[in-house]
Amino acid sequence: MNKLLVFSLPFLFSSVVWSGYLESDQDVLIPQEWAHVDRVGPTEELELTFALKQQNVHLLEEKLRLVSDPDSVQYGKHLSLEEVASLVRPSDLTEKVVHRWLQSHGITNCLTIRTQDFLQCTMTAETAERLLPGSRFHRYMRDGHYLVRSSAPYSVPDDVHHHLDFVGGLHRLPPKGLDLSKKQKSKAGFHLGVTPAVLRTRYNLTSADVGSVQNNSQAVAQFLEQYYHPADLAEFMAMFGGAFQHRSEVDRVVGTQGGGKAGIEASLDVEYIMSTGANISTWVFTNPGRHESQEPFLQWMILLSNMTDLPWVHTISYGDDEDSLSAAYMTRINTEFMKAGVRGISLLFASGDSGAGCRHLGKENTFRPSFPASSPYVTTVGGTSFKNPYKVTYEVTDSISGGGFSNIFKMPDYQTTAVNSYLKTVAASLPPKSYFNTSGRAYPDMAALSDNYWVVSNRVPVPWVSGTSASTPVVGGMLSLINDQRFMKGLPALGFLNPRLYKLNGKALFDVTEGCHYGCLDEQVQGQGFCAAPSWDPVTGWGTPNYPALLAVLLSD
Repeated sequence: MNKLLVFSLPFLFSSVVWSGYLESDQDVLIPQEWAHVDRVGPTEELELTFALKQQNVHLLEEKLRLVSDPDSVQYGKHLSLEEVASLVRPSDLTEKVVHRWLQSHGITNCLTIRTQDFLQCTMTAETAERLLPGSRFHRYMRDGHYLVRSSAPYSVPDDVHHHLDFVGGLHRLPPKGLDLSKKQKSKAGFHLGVTPAVLRTRYNLTSADVGSVQNNSQAVAQFLEQYYHPADLAEFMAMFGGAFQHRSEVDRVVGTQGGGKAGIEASLDVEYIMSTGANISTWVFTNPGRHESQEPFLQWMILLSNMTDLPWVHTISYGDDEDSLSAAYMTRINTEFMKAGVRGISLLFASGDSGAGCRHLGKENTFRPSFPASSPYVTTVGGTSFKNPYKVTYEVTDSISGGGFSNIFKMPDYQTTAVNSYLKTVAASLPPKSYFNTSGRAYPDMAALSDNYWVVSNRVPVPWVSGTSASTPVVGGMLSLINDQRFMKGLPALGFLNPRLYKLNGKALFDVTEGCHYGCLDEQVQGQGFCAAPSWDPVTGWGTPNYPALLAVLLSD
């Protein structure tokens, strides 16, 4: 049902007028941690992804607003994948132009998807470099993993330029994984440690708060050569899941689990979404990329547009600096998020573990937002710590919690009142305005504990694991429980949560009002970014979930 669709292209030729670069007119910077291995041979096969221009993106955005706004008569009236496809599929002209261009270079081995807005084509490196003048493919290695990317910008013909958003498999390299145990030395041996029991106590989940309906499911997605081990999950649940009904196995793995050791990140995601979203069917999307030239995150996005049946909640602990990605690429990815949202799917992204971040531009510094955390079409989750690390107390900011303001995407209507109120209330203590974009999409939207988790990885209990990679699946699991209760009442899935979340105005969440996160280490801000404040703030959003209260307000349709 959900396989990629194969087709061959008619053989046509056309005259070519070359345009400028599709994504960027700057040199492509390969991060230093990627070591150059060699130039890709001319006959080596590559797989490139062509993002075809979609139709009716403005109508898609409006539809997302209507089905996500609880005050709309269309609230919860989500679309099927077929309805989404009929709305956004490329025009006949776009398909004809792109197909003709590919075929004129002898490229016939292509796959498309149900929405017909992506093509994945296999070709030799020599053909790819003729197809995309300027591109030069090289092999790079980091931590034993190999990728093929172009070290230079590419261009496309003028008549094709207007029918493509970008070509995947040339420029973007996966960001380096985070050291989730980086705080170990400072707190080792002196902390309560976060376990499922601690989370259930803090967020007021009882042993009865577990899933029960058949048509509910949740998922985590992994991209950075991270894999979970079933034996770790079983051991984790045996150690920490005794007080509530739970599952000890993942129901479905989409993709290929790699061999070798389990990753802390993957173990953390699976173990904790299945602890708060207890007894709910759980999927794992694992996509290292079938080929060195693939982009794993992009492959996951394409999968979402090609599967008719998907889990209702997805949590993703992945991000990159906004300034390292092209605006064309991020804008198209936002459209993919909208396509998921109108289907009733909730996408939760970790806000990152670098506070406000810092970008050094000569003598001037600015904060450095992260994407997809800065997307207006996902729910972004920040992090907190216990005020008293020795017992379950109220929460304060975790100084690593990612947050700030997008430099690319404008502030969405659903959050303008809350964010402008914050900016006005704390105006006297804000960082200089040269550090951030006051009119950009502000994040995170909410938060949960992100400090000092227990995880089982490679059959060993590991303490002091920290990061918003922990808080995100915790929130995701709770939203899955709420979906469970909604389905029992005959209500639709929550879908894109933000418009409804912001209308709650902080109701049903524990407000976090203490603490600041990291910023630039310079004379002006001296290592400090933004600080928590009453109501919404760009460190912890609206705060952390009070589960029974949140359940009550999200069941009141």
